[in-house]
Amino acid sequence: MTDRFRTGDRVRVRTAFPPGHVRTPFYVRGKTGDVVSVAGHYHDPEELAYGRRGAPALALYRVRFTQDELWGSGEAPGDDLVVDLYENWLEAGHG
Repeated sequence: MTDRFRTGDRVRVRTAFPPGHVRTPFYVRGKTGDVVSVAGHYHDPEELAYGRRGAPALALYRVRFTQDELWGSGEAPGDDLVVDLYENWLEAGHG
């Protein structure tokens, strides 16, 4: 199993709004952050929620976002938020 991203990589959360049981918070979709670590590999919880196998396992990344990226200028400068996100929700970021 090869991880698509590594610690320090810049990633962007896909902007998608699929129906159903989704584990990716709305407020991070379309936002860019940095991979802090790989938390492990797990069955896809969005598939498991419907009684499916959830295979193959997906990498789960810890991604750090600045408050400015999430909420706009001036919101809690210097504070960050780390969110656990599955690989299928991430794409290479820029900048």
